[in-house]
Amino acid sequence: MEVVSFRTPGLGDQTYLLTHEGKGVLVDPQRDIDRFLRAAAERDVELRFVLETHLHNDYVSGGEQAAVRTGAELVLPAAAAPAYPHTPAFHLEDIEGGNGLSLRPVHTPGHTPEHTSYLVLVEGLPVAVFSGGSLLVSSAGRPDLLGTARARTLARLQYGSLRRLAALPPEIGLFPTHGEGSFCTASGAGRYTSTIGEEISSNPLLAIEDAERLADELLAVPMPIPAFYQYMGPANTLGVPPMPSTEVPELAVTDLPQDAQVVDIRPRRKQADGFLPGSIGIELADDFGSWAGWLMPYRSSIVLVADPGQDTAEAITQLAQIGIDTVRGVVRDLGQAAVATFELLDLAAFTARADQPGAQVLDVRMPNEQAAAPLQGAVERFLPDLVTGGIPAELDRDRPVLVACGSGRRAAVAATLLAREGYAPVVLNGAGVPDLVAALRTLQTA
Repeated sequence: MEVVSFRTPGLGDQTYLLTHEGKGVLVDPQRDIDRFLRAAAERDVELRFVLETHLHNDYVSGGEQAAVRTGAELVLPAAAAPAYPHTPAFHLEDIEGGNGLSLRPVHTPGHTPEHTSYLVLVEGLPVAVFSGGSLLVSSAGRPDLLGTARARTLARLQYGSLRRLAALPPEIGLFPTHGEGSFCTASGAGRYTSTIGEEISSNPLLAIEDAERLADELLAVPMPIPAFYQYMGPANTLGVPPMPSTEVPELAVTDLPQDAQVVDIRPRRKQADGFLPGSIGIELADDFGSWAGWLMPYRSSIVLVADPGQDTAEAITQLAQIGIDTVRGVVRDLGQAAVATFELLDLAAFTARADQPGAQVLDVRMPNEQAAAPLQGAVERFLPDLVTGGIPAELDRDRPVLVACGSGRRAAVAATLLAREGYAPVVLNGAGVPDLVAALRTLQTA
């Protein structure tokens, strides 16, 4: 038996391909299924099952299309009841795969009500469990993504689910879907796979012996929920069409559709030198799709601005992974178009500006980051809240706004949002608020 993992870093998720004597089991596939099917073909494996542990909140699934393409049997939790053909997985009712391979569904509600893990048995012996968003490495799946009204009930259910999985033999491999970088985890998960025994000895949530106390722990620090999450469950219930083409036409600035949201994916230094007024700058990186889905109206018409030769296919794929198939084209030459700019400073230069009397500083980190390492005197507004709540009223358009985050990435995005509202942004690049706090302390005590 082999388990091949496929990491999607920007979403913090893992898809798995289990192979056994020529048969394959695909677990929680992302929408861009070609990479999984290639891996199966390279191993000369016939895909026997496609499993979904739950109706995902953080991405649209490729499960239905993978089953259609390969003829594999699509298995979903019995309570999910999606609107397309599938085999319902009932608690502890084994599903036979042939060649000594069988799957035992284990109902593990908590992350979602229908959530089901899958215990893999070879010749009747348990060898691995795919735990989806239930028991994670050093963590557990969040119970609050379906709303605060149900969060405590789901948190209590998560207690029983964690205990159910922890009762499995300690040598069994643990293969969760969610991990580090996912907003579906209740706390910071580190490694991506583990064993039941390792989690029993090291997962702090398994040391909590009361359902109410676990609920208190899981809900103690509210975490933000990306805006696009609300569309993922409904899409996965009704069915997701095949991946769109990653080929889009090149456009001139003069050809931009009137209703298009322009997204600049160039490196932030290029954006700082000049970007189209009104556009949003989200430098292409692993988490590009997540930020784009969080900051823009969902499924709005999109035109990308990219450098010549820059990989727009990656940007389009990341958008498609969250159900956004509305990229209309790409601009690779701004020509003589009017542009907006912002300043990009290193730590020393930014610290000198922030130390000046009357300097106004904007901290766009998450609330838990701000609480852990506060920047005295800064205006605090989490990056997505600049879109939903507007620019903080205490910021003065007539003076530069010094913007900081953890590294410069979110601050650069915020700079483009500020600029389109008439502010003059100055971005701390290559350093974060903790670095700035230390630098200011050194400067002020010198």
